[in-house]
Amino acid sequence: MMNTFQSRRVVVKVGTSTLTYDNGNVNLRNLEKLCKVLSDLHNSGRQIILVSSGAIGVGVGKLGIKKRPTETKEKQALAAVGQCELMFLYDKFFGEYNNNVAQILLTKDIVLNELSKQNVVNTFQTLLEMGIIPIVNENDTVATDELIGANFGDNDNLSAIVADLVGADLLIILTDIDGLYENDPRKDPDAKKIEVVKFIDDHIREIAGGSGSNRGTGGMSTKITAAAAATSAGINTCVMSGDDPAKIYKLLEGQQIGTLFIAEEGKI
Repeated sequence: MMNTFQSRRVVVKVGTSTLTYDNGNVNLRNLEKLCKVLSDLHNSGRQIILVSSGAIGVGVGKLGIKKRPTETKEKQALAAVGQCELMFLYDKFFGEYNNNVAQILLTKDIVLNELSKQNVVNTFQTLLEMGIIPIVNENDTVATDELIGANFGDNDNLSAIVADLVGADLLIILTDIDGLYENDPRKDPDAKKIEVVKFIDDHIREIAGGSGSNRGTGGMSTKITAAAAATSAGINTCVMSGDDPAKIYKLLEGQQIGTLFIAEEGKI
């Protein structure tokens, strides 16, 4: 078992399925719990960076739209509405625990350019030094598939990139399933969870499966890809359920939670 309790700089990625209900409305109970736990961890001396999906999903719920749109321009409009609402809620809930937050919206081209990438790193570092919790999302209002190289594809990938940019000790990916299983636990009640992955090989990628939620863009396969990127950069990664954010305490106390992907040797 890795010494997760020693992690001082932690990136937490939360998906749309954790932040919203099936009907698209915000899951205020989960969101408030998450903000409370992260605020407490911040108060304990850890540096927390939150990568949050949910802009389009929250926009869908706020406007009462029954189905997530497929046209780019509609998704961009909903992202603009939802991101505003999402940051309002984060500011409110973190503020209740006397913690300040800052919004950082990224596109892939920014981190591919060395000058703008360094500016991003400097911004993160300054915010952390000031005791502010950065909240990161892809800039969905401008990042589209049509803009070649502009989008990250999903926020699992973005969270791994952010973890590398800030030199994190640990990446925690919160999702709608409590880890990686040998078989799909939704179909096989006897499916066995893999508690620790020391090396991500073809077998691990093969059993990752597809998307677990109709409200987000990523599934377990994108989380495996993110874990591979993070561990190759020397960052331990945990994929765990976001249904009870308080489980993060147990993880950081060194208990077995979710599936742990161990950083490559020599990279830590």
